[in-house]
Amino acid sequence: MANPTIDAKQFIGRDLGTVTILEEIGRGASGAVFLGFQRTLKRQVAVKVMLKSSRTNETSREQFRQEAEMVAVLSHPNIIPIFEMGEADDCYYQVIQVVQGQDLDTMIRRRLKNPIPARRLMPRDESISMMVQILDGLGYAHSEGVVHQDIKPANVLVEKRMGRPLIADFGIARTKRSEISREGVVVGSPLFMAPEQVANKETDQRTDIYSAGVMLYQMLAGVLPVAEKEPMRLLVKKIEAPGTEFTVAPSKASPLIDKELEAIILHAIAPSPDKRFGTCEEMARDLQAYAKS
Repeated sequence: MANPTIDAKQFIGRDLGTVTILEEIGRGASGAVFLGFQRTLKRQVAVKVMLKSSRTNETSREQFRQEAEMVAVLSHPNIIPIFEMGEADDCYYQVIQVVQGQDLDTMIRRRLKNPIPARRLMPRDESISMMVQILDGLGYAHSEGVVHQDIKPANVLVEKRMGRPLIADFGIARTKRSEISREGVVVGSPLFMAPEQVANKETDQRTDIYSAGVMLYQMLAGVLPVAEKEPMRLLVKKIEAPGTEFTVAPSKASPLIDKELEAIILHAIAPSPDKRFGTCEEMARDLQAYAKS
């Protein structure tokens, strides 16, 4: 549940566990994110904070706890690690790795504003390389029984120095060990959600593959040609007419997408999970083979 009531001024300079809060660096569905200094190891970290309040229900608290527990067991160079989880009188918090860079959504949007048309889209080779790394991280999570369920550009942070993408925000992830029931509740980001997730059906690794395919499409096209821009109408369209959410084929939406690359994207975003890549490794192999051809 969104928690917009956090007053950043109340946290600046405050200690949460081993971390001193320095400044606010972002807000999300579960609260605010601060830059902090971990005194024990003398390093900068990010601190995700969710307030305790009447608006913070038990499910939200359990999701926050489970996110930390799930990511704590994942160790992969393309997944942002969580170092610590704690509780104060007025909040719950997670201490995570800070990434010097920006999220992929910001990168895509900033490119679209470039005055030079040829530079408004992410280069194809860079996009494919980045997606292969994201798929490697997702595939690892899947092998550990974790399905992210909210893969989108805003949840991928890209290091400024190395250009390495890191998957963030496992807040609505599902595992075989999940204790929270979301029966009857649809959670996720409409544009990137697979039809089965929208319909509240069983999800698995192919659900994340759909989201990754839509994300690759946006990386190469900049703006996606969606049939419905209003989120609720888009959700309804994905349920009633899955596969018709985009108005034109990928090769018509971007000069960077040829027929071969279009086939890979369409395979990833097929309406039926059975028609998609079965694993992230399969999609990554096809992308790598395409890049070498």
